[in-house]
Amino acid sequence: MCSLLLLAACSKKVEKAEDIRPVRVMVLSPANADVISEFPGAVQARYESQLGFRVGGKIIARQADVGTVVKRGQVLMRLDPKDLQLAQAQAVAALSSATSSRDMAKADLKRYQELRDKNFVSQAVLDSKDTAFKAAQATYDQAQAALKGQLNQTAYATLESDVDGVVTAISAEAGQVVAAGTPVVNVARQGAKEVVVGVPENQVDKLRRSGDVQVRLWADPKQVIRGAVREVSPIADPVTRTYAIKIAIPDSAPNVKLGMTAYAAFASKTSDDAIKVPLTALLRVQDHSAVWVVEHGAVRQVPVRVVGQQGNDVLIQGALGGGQQVVTAGVNQLKPGQKVTILNAPESSAPAGNIAAPSPVASNAVPTSSAASGAVQ
Repeated sequence: MCSLLLLAACSKKVEKAEDIRPVRVMVLSPANADVISEFPGAVQARYESQLGFRVGGKIIARQADVGTVVKRGQVLMRLDPKDLQLAQAQAVAALSSATSSRDMAKADLKRYQELRDKNFVSQAVLDSKDTAFKAAQATYDQAQAALKGQLNQTAYATLESDVDGVVTAISAEAGQVVAAGTPVVNVARQGAKEVVVGVPENQVDKLRRSGDVQVRLWADPKQVIRGAVREVSPIADPVTRTYAIKIAIPDSAPNVKLGMTAYAAFASKTSDDAIKVPLTALLRVQDHSAVWVVEHGAVRQVPVRVVGQQGNDVLIQGALGGGQQVVTAGVNQLKPGQKVTILNAPESSAPAGNIAAPSPVASNAVPTSSAASGAVQ
């Protein structure tokens, strides 16, 4: 019994250590910054024609490949001309027959006019000969027009390029029977080019009014090309559910080739109370975004609204002010009132600068702006 009392007297109560989390923070400063929305796209020709034969038939020759640079009048494909040549021969024979009939009617009319002058025939007989000649003349004119039309039909068996450009697609091969008007070759006209990007529906109206568009090529990210929004599709793509925006670029832009992967960055100004923070500072809470603010050694959760994105940073609005410290790392390990210790010296959030050059990625990569929007909205 004495031993137990001695042990109880010697033992001390162990105090629970306070949970203090290390975090990194930054000092906020409002900035009227550039909101950068960047989307991948491709370089396309502003004018592209889908060419097809004006007559139906069987293709016997294809004389161009995808990527072939063609001149105006250059032959692209040919149809089997046998049926058209037979129809042309028939038209020639019809014209020859009509010519003979017209000449005969003309000679008869001349003879009967001489007989009428000598009063050997009546006026009624002369009138009938005149009518026969006019009918023969009309038949001749009809046959002549039919021959010209058939000559055109025969010429249509050869498909020629109507512009200087490059072949971008071929949808028919030799041996295939095609109907009149079926597109078989796509030719992009040389000259004006544009970049086509797909944007989500919640950004169409904002980007439509953007007056500052910068285009960069994946092959040469250092080259900046100034563009202008030329056209915004009124309907969404049925597959991607995005709206196509066509951006005109100068013809003088060097090293721009059709089909190249490009990035279009749309810049616009935020409101005065927008604040830029790293994407890592955002915390998703139920149906809204929030940040952690450090006050008196503890954190407090503040709801915010995302109004823009620039690279790995986002622009937010909320009950925040300049000089406050916001946690930029370890946000998922905190809880309201959590005691924290700051690992780094606080850094001020600087206003957004110029558009950063996009890092080369695969052409099917998800747009940076779309990924950020989906994560924080």
